[in-house]
Amino acid sequence: MSVRRRVLVAGLGNVFLGDDGFGVAVASRLLAGPYPTWLRVADYGIRRVHLAYDLMAGYDATVLIDVDRRGDAPGTVRLLEISAADRAADAVIADPHGTQPQRVLDLLDSCGRAPGRVLLVGCEPADLSERMGLSPPVQDAVEPAVALVRQLWELGPAALTGALPLPAVLVTAVPQPQQVRGDRVAA
Repeated sequence: MSVRRRVLVAGLGNVFLGDDGFGVAVASRLLAGPYPTWLRVADYGIRRVHLAYDLMAGYDATVLIDVDRRGDAPGTVRLLEISAADRAADAVIADPHGTQPQRVLDLLDSCGRAPGRVLLVGCEPADLSERMGLSPPVQDAVEPAVALVRQLWELGPAALTGALPLPAVLVTAVPQPQQVRGDRVAA
C-alpha cells in the first residue's frame, strides 16, 4: 500500500543566476538524507509548470524554498506563511528571476485547485548575476535552511497542514518585498 504524500517540499531556482540556485541547493541536501514517508522533497529548479501540475494532484501543504528579496542582510533565512489573501494581494512572494512562484499559485487558484497551506523558506540573495555558484553568505545559509525544513517536518503533518499552529518563533511576519530590477534592488 502506498502512503499518500501530504506535504510537498519544493526547491526552486536557476543555478545559472548565482544565489538564485539557493532552493536547488537546499533541496539537494534534503534529498540526500532520510525524510518522512508523508512528505515529498523535489528539486524543481526553473520547472514551474511541472510544479503546478504536481500541485494539482493535491497536497495538504507546500513548502517552497527559494530566494526572497526583502532588504535584509544577504543570507538571512526566513519562514513565511503565504495565505490565500496574501496571494490575492499579489505582494508576498518576491522572486527576482521573473518566473514567480506566485504565478504557479495563481494558476492553481484559477483552476479551482487550492495548494493547501503554503510556506516559504526564503533566503535574502547577495548576487543574482549570470554565474554559477552561491555567494558566501547564501552558501552559509543552506545548512540553516535545511535545519529549518527538518524542524518543520519534525513538527509533523498536522502542524505543516495547519491543523495545529506552527511555533511563533519559527514564522517571520510578512514584510513587503522590494521591487527588483535585474540583479539590483530598486531604490
